Amino acid sequence: MKYLLFIFSLLLLNSSMYSQNDEDLIKNTLENYINGTSYNTPELIEKAFYTDADLFLDNKEKKLWIVPAKKYQSWYENKKKGEFNGRIGNIISVDHIGSIATAKVEILFPDANSRYIDLFLLKKINQQWKIISKAATKDESTTKANGNKILFIVSNAAFYGTSDIPTGNSFSELVNAYDTFNNAGFTVDFVSPKGGSVPLSYINTSDDLCKQYLYNPDFLYALKNTKKPSEINAKNYKAVHYIGGGAAMFGVPENTAIQKIAMTIYEEHNGIISSVCHGTAGIVNLKTKDGNYLFKNKNVSGYPDSFEKPDAPYFKQFPFLIQQTLESRGAIFKFSPRNTSHVEVKGNLITGQNYLSSKDVALKIIENLNNRK
Repeated sequence: MKYLLFIFSLLLLNSSMYSQNDEDLIKNTLENYINGTSYNTPELIEKAFYTDADLFLDNKEKKLWIVPAKKYQSWYENKKKGEFNGRIGNIISVDHIGSIATAKVEILFPDANSRYIDLFLLKKINQQWKIISKAATKDESTTKANGNKILFIVSNAAFYGTSDIPTGNSFSELVNAYDTFNNAGFTVDFVSPKGGSVPLSYINTSDDLCKQYLYNPDFLYALKNTKKPSEINAKNYKAVHYIGGGAAMFGVPENTAIQKIAMTIYEEHNGIISSVCHGTAGIVNLKTKDGNYLFKNKNVSGYPDSFEKPDAPYFKQFPFLIQQTLESRGAIFKFSPRNTSHVEVKGNLITGQNYLSSKDVALKIIENLNNRK
C-alpha cells in the first residue's frame, strides 16, 4: 500500500527510559543556560553548569577551543544585566537514562542570519541536573535564521469520537508545512489540548519528504512533547497553523485556551491564523473582540462536506460539518476539484483545502510576513 494509516503512540517510544519529572528538571537547567546567555544574567549560567564543566567551542585560531564554565560565565558579567542581546535559544531534544542525559539546543542570531547547535552532556548531582560539558558548532547547512516562530496546533485524539476507529494528525500536512517554514528560517512549535504525544495518520512511506521526517529524531521528539496551552506565550508567535487529519475534528475546535491563543496572536500581535483540510475545523468557533466570527464575510477553504462519505462509520462520529458550520456563521466557503491545491487568503486569515495545499498555505504565510519588512 502506498499510504499507511496507523497511529504512533509516541509516548511509548523508549517510555521505560523517561521520567517526566527528571525531563522537566533537565529542561529547567537548559532554560537557565538559554535565558542566562540571552539576557546577560551570569547567575543563571552559573546555576546551569557544574563548577568544573568545560565548553568545547569553535575558534578560527584553534582546532579545539576549551573554555572553562567560569570563564564562559564571565563573558556576560560586564554586559547590561537583563537586556536581551539578540541571542535566541530553543530546546530541540532531550534524552536521558538514570543520572545522565544528552540534549540539543539551537541558538539563533537573526541579525547575523546564523544558527548554531549546542550539544550538552548533563549529570544529576545531589539531585540537581547540571551541564558537565557543552560542544557547539555553526550550522552551515542553513542559510536563514530569522528568529520568528510559527505555532502548529495539533490534536491528541487517537480515535473518531467515542468509537474505536483510529485517527490522527495528517503526517503529510505536518511535514510539508514544517519543511517549508524550516527552509525559510522559521522555528516551529507544537501545541495540543493536553500537551505531550500526539497520534499521526496517513504516513506515505513512498514520499521522500515523509520518509525524511519519519526518521528525523528531532521532529519526532517535538511531536512527542507538544506543549500545553498554558505553556504558550502568544506574543512569541507570528502565526498559528491548524493541522488537519481526522483528529482535528476532536478536542481542538472546542478548546477555549487554544482559541484564546489564536485570537490573541491575531488581534493583539497582528499575527496570522491559518489552517488546512480538516484543520479548518479549528477555526469554526473563533470570534473577534466585537463578537463576530473571525471568518464572517470572508473566503475560507477546508475539506468540503461533499467530499466526505456520509455512510462511513467515521463520518457519523463528526460533532459538526466544517463547510456547513462555517457557511451558517457567515463564511464564504471555496474549494476546487479533488486532488488539487486550493488556498484562500483574506488579510491575516489563510486557509487551504487539503494536504496538497499545505506547502502553498505555508508559502502564503511566509510571503505575508516577509512583505511586512
